[in-house]
Amino acid sequence: QVQLVESGGGLVQAGDSLRLSCTYSGRTFISYTMAWFRQAPGKEREFVATITRDGANTDYADSVKGRFTISRDNAKNTVYLQMNSLKPEDTAVYSCAAGMKNFRVGVSDYTYWGQGTQVTVSS
Repeated sequence: QVQLVESGGGLVQAGDSLRLSCTYSGRTFISYTMAWFRQAPGKEREFVATITRDGANTDYADSVKGRFTISRDNAKNTVYLQMNSLKPEDTAVYSCAAGMKNFRVGVSDYTYWGQGTQVTVSS
């Protein structure tokens, strides 16, 4: 049974930073490529960032490139999302996901999902 639990969300002002964490339990963490998605009110869930099993390669949505950094610590079964220079349009529920194929950006490409953590950025 794979479980993903996110933490680190909150209410911040524009320009601030936050670091989200996603802790994994279940089958071997390194078996999965990991990703972050987000869903704003009234909008569909969208891809944010992904990282390969060994952490050597990453990919980002254009809207967050240069501001967000995804990383993972396989010894701690945790994936992170460092978010800098936050904007009000970054407000959303952020969820981590685990999948089998690298560099996938579709919701259906990921098998396991966390419940999400709310990030609210005020202007």
